[in-house]
Amino acid sequence: MSLEELRREAVRIHDQYDALNRYERGRVWTREEFMLGFVGDVGDLAKLVMAEEGARDVPGGRAALEHELADCLWSVLVLAHRYGVDLEEAFRRTMTELDATISARLPPDGDPS
Repeated sequence: MSLEELRREAVRIHDQYDALNRYERGRVWTREEFMLGFVGDVGDLAKLVMAEEGARDVPGGRAALEHELADCLWSVLVLAHRYGVDLEEAFRRTMTELDATISARLPPDGDPS
């Protein structure tokens, strides 16, 4: 899937959650509430990474790690949508900036040793 296809699917699922929340609770999550949900997902991801590294026991194993990574990606895609961020352009720009910053700090031959 392309990033645009992922974005469309993420927004489609997000719209379903909005419909469900309107039906069950009479309201949808605000952008701030959605962000707080994402923070919780990142915390869950941290625990699963620790488990993958053998530092913690967490049920679910590799499947849970894969699920949480996908969940976090979904949240990033939805947040970008809800804030009107062109994530593809922002990613390219940020990677270009990081490349320049890192390259400027490496020795001329690129070998840090």
